[in-house]
Amino acid sequence: MNLSTVEQPALESEIEELEGRYSSSNPRSRMQLSMARRVLPGGNTRVALYYDPFPVSIESAEGSRVIDVDGHSYIDFTNDLTAGFYGHSNPFIVAAIRGALDNGISFGGPHRHEEALAETICSRFSSIERVRFCNSGTEANLMAMGLARAITGRPLVLAFLGGYHGSFANYLDVKTPLNVDKSWLRFAQFNDEEDVRRVIEEDGAQIAAIIVEPMMGSGGGILARPGFLTALRAIADECGALLIFDEVQTARFFPGGLQDQVRVRADFTTLGKSLGGGLTFGAFGGRADLMDRLDPSRPGAIGHGGTFNNNVLTMIAGQAGLTKVATAEALHAANTRGDWLRRSLLSAAGERGVVLSIGAFGSILSLHFQPIAPRNPAEIATTPAQRKLFHLDMLLRGFYVQRRGTINLSLAMTDEDCSAFTEAFVGLLDRYSAFLPGDNTRCKDGSHGS
Repeated sequence: MNLSTVEQPALESEIEELEGRYSSSNPRSRMQLSMARRVLPGGNTRVALYYDPFPVSIESAEGSRVIDVDGHSYIDFTNDLTAGFYGHSNPFIVAAIRGALDNGISFGGPHRHEEALAETICSRFSSIERVRFCNSGTEANLMAMGLARAITGRPLVLAFLGGYHGSFANYLDVKTPLNVDKSWLRFAQFNDEEDVRRVIEEDGAQIAAIIVEPMMGSGGGILARPGFLTALRAIADECGALLIFDEVQTARFFPGGLQDQVRVRADFTTLGKSLGGGLTFGAFGGRADLMDRLDPSRPGAIGHGGTFNNNVLTMIAGQAGLTKVATAEALHAANTRGDWLRRSLLSAAGERGVVLSIGAFGSILSLHFQPIAPRNPAEIATTPAQRKLFHLDMLLRGFYVQRRGTINLSLAMTDEDCSAFTEAFVGLLDRYSAFLPGDNTRCKDGSHGS
């Protein structure tokens, strides 16, 4: 249930008090933002890292912690929005990068390191027979959509409301001015097969591809319900479209990504974030017959370029990360730790009569102060004020979290880190339960474990 109009002013007063404590505790971060505004729009280069009254400015990071310019140490549950999955300054990756620096940074030619990383990716992802590298998940998704259009000769792409495929394919708000190809996009509700078929009935003959996140990350940690991805595979086959899985975030769950767990094979898979060892990275791959359209030795090849596509440092760091850090055992341990944290948070909320649901899989959790986990972004009911209350309070307790309520575990995190988070969350609930929705409804867990 929502807060009453009587309680709302009290909540606003609590948030003002939190803002005051936060501001007085972080004077150097506040000054850093002020200085940065002189040369950067809004004082930053990445909108996802901005929040009011100002973001803490990070000075250093190691393992599972980040340190800000005011000297505060935080246990990092943001982990660069999943890009920091391996933990900060992982010794295997740092050693690999340091060794690479002695042999040159930008070769301007093919090299064995790109072949090695490609071989590793193709061996891990059953649907990827060939792979091309690029510089971000955004690039990977735009390339996959563009390649699908070129191969099928069709103009349209079906995507999902609330999905996020990068800066220029941001469907959290489909009207975002920087989005590209707006007239060539069609949208359906996530987890709604009937709505997908509605779009297909209208435009199926012109649909080149269906692009989907097996779990919506930025959209609220919403996992595709059982059977939905299978249905998309069937619908794509029926109408002659290609199926693209955006696993930029979900590749972290299993060596072969979330698609191997759900046993649905995509035509194209896009990758990014942590798979570059923490450096700038993107990749898209899939069926050999489709990817070989990019083979420049073949007549009529489709051109794909990019100065830093085979960046030596990224190739080496990515290979070290996948082979020495993100082992099957390590991924399983992270998922298990995430499952434990999810159960602990739900239990803490239930014991205090606070309504909480968690959209999650394994090492990624999204907190929603509502009785039932959303099936699509339209069902998210947690208010901005509740998000801000959670965010500022947890920062002041020493936990680096996102305002959107997403919690990202890293491979550097320990059981003790997660226990400490639960204790801090209990403290938040004990102090602010009156300002969070609560009734006799049993907290329902919309998540799935490893």
